[in-house]
Amino acid sequence: MADKIVIPATTRTEFGKGAARKARRDDLIPAVVYGHGEDPLHVLLPGHQTHLAVRNPNALITLDIEGTEQLVLPKAIQRDMIKRTIDHMDLLTVRRGEKVIVDVYVEVTGEPAVGFEWILDQATVAVEAEATHLPEHVTVDITDRDENALPEHLQLPDGVTLALTDLESPIVSIYEPTEQDLGEEAEGEETAEGETEGEGEGDSESGENAEGDNS
Repeated sequence: MADKIVIPATTRTEFGKGAARKARRDDLIPAVVYGHGEDPLHVLLPGHQTHLAVRNPNALITLDIEGTEQLVLPKAIQRDMIKRTIDHMDLLTVRRGEKVIVDVYVEVTGEPAVGFEWILDQATVAVEAEATHLPEHVTVDITDRDENALPEHLQLPDGVTLALTDLESPIVSIYEPTEQDLGEEAEGEETAEGETEGEGEGDSESGENAEGDNS
């Protein structure tokens, strides 16, 4: 199990674009904490520490809000597209033992059958698991496969279930690469060139004969 992630948070008292810009200049990230029917709580989080924590998008975070601890999961992260900094975060409150639905990455292992190639169609899938035991990824093994790998072929950790509505679309497509046969086309081009050259020579000879007849 991953080490406990604790991030200090302070209650946010100033709002508006100006206040948000000032917070970001001070390396603080505005965030809102919500869930379980409670009123949303607006907080400020330390920038660098928070950046490191959310490298795992499903990181379970313990917020220390001025002495009160609250378990949260990142729900939405707004980033600056140029600087790649975090502008704002939505954090969902969770409880130990509570099950939540999150998107996790799909990890492909193995190689398909000889002569086949593969492409990952779904890089993430939705799963349901306890908030304190969320997997970082699920696995699909394509060793020696010659047909598509479907959601039923995913290997899930204990206590984790799929939360997909579409169980027919492939997770990984397995296919035989098609090769374009250029032999006939190339042969046709050579024949056409030969015919053209022959026609040119014939025209030249005809021209010479015509000149001879005239003389």
